[in-house]
Amino acid sequence: MSDKAVLKTIADTYGTPCYVYDLDVLKAHVQNIRNLTQGRYRICYSIKANPFLTRCMSSLVDALEVCSPGELEICIASKIDPDQILLSGVVKTEDMIERAIGYGVTHYTAESIRHMTMLEACASRHECSLEVLLRKTAGSQFGMCEEDVLHLIKTRNDYPHLNIQGIHYFAGTMQKKSERKRKELESLRQLYDRIENEYGVVLSKLEYGGGMPVALFQDEDFSDPLKPLAALSDLLADFKDGVEVTTEAGRFFAASCGTYLTRIMDRKMINNGTLVLTDGGMHQMQYDGQMMGMKKPVIDVLNDAQETENICICGALCTTSDVMVRSIDLPRVAERDVLAFRNTGAYSMCEGPALLLSRELPAVVLKEETTCRLVRHMTQTYRFHITEEEE
Repeated sequence: MSDKAVLKTIADTYGTPCYVYDLDVLKAHVQNIRNLTQGRYRICYSIKANPFLTRCMSSLVDALEVCSPGELEICIASKIDPDQILLSGVVKTEDMIERAIGYGVTHYTAESIRHMTMLEACASRHECSLEVLLRKTAGSQFGMCEEDVLHLIKTRNDYPHLNIQGIHYFAGTMQKKSERKRKELESLRQLYDRIENEYGVVLSKLEYGGGMPVALFQDEDFSDPLKPLAALSDLLADFKDGVEVTTEAGRFFAASCGTYLTRIMDRKMINNGTLVLTDGGMHQMQYDGQMMGMKKPVIDVLNDAQETENICICGALCTTSDVMVRSIDLPRVAERDVLAFRNTGAYSMCEGPALLLSRELPAVVLKEETTCRLVRHMTQTYRFHITEEEE
């Protein structure tokens, strides 16, 4: 059965809107990444990109970045090895840290001096030792300035239950300029040298989130999905003798394995153009840099039409913002036809305003080899907007 036929069967069986994540595509992509790294540096998956892939990715990568209490609970429910978890996140609480320590997590980031204080207090109460990466900011709200990093190195003896092992650095997302990353890695190497020379501290780890880009739209180059990492591979492997480097990503791993299915519910003429309305929308499916539907994603129409037409695709929300694609040439569509938006495996399903208009959360299907597994039923959200008295 062809891929389009399988997707059509999924849409007819489980309904639309629906997210489909192909684990075979995911595994093949991560294996290609492994072949590129050749074991010279580690890879870490940020589960915020797609929490439904957590269990599968835990068997494919070296570590999982967890950034919230909810993500921690996902890992606990999935029985993830606590030694594989790096507990990160810009806002931490003692309750979150206590829960992680209780589960056996020993790897943490500190994004501020306050984080270090909390980590020390929790570790002291549990009489345990925690391994910490100091997160250095790239200018955003993530991490701390270099002065604070150096202050914590200098005052490390004030945190007897914490072992500062290295630096965590997040460059941003969808960063296309490899030269910028080269400069960042050189600056980080110089910081490691300074810490060693001035404070006598030899750091042994670096966690680097390079924000590697992926192709999402028709006018982009899909020919070599590993190119952004290949451009950095030698730099990561040769960062500094004795330093174990981990590259951290989410979209770069997961984007290509996902398909969003939505069904056409209506079509009409607006301003001499054809407009179709779907049962999904921008509250459930977003691409990075989508620009109010101006860019054209890769879309398959799950029908046998030969004639093409230009259409505008809008979703089911009562807002003019719900434009998925303003203008795209596709095989001619009719009501009840299904559109398959490709490369939606990362963030697309969790960045939209999912509760707007109290529309349903889509079903989620994991596809692997010849089987399809429903892992979340379509879920009504209106219940979240009803008071307890009304219940």
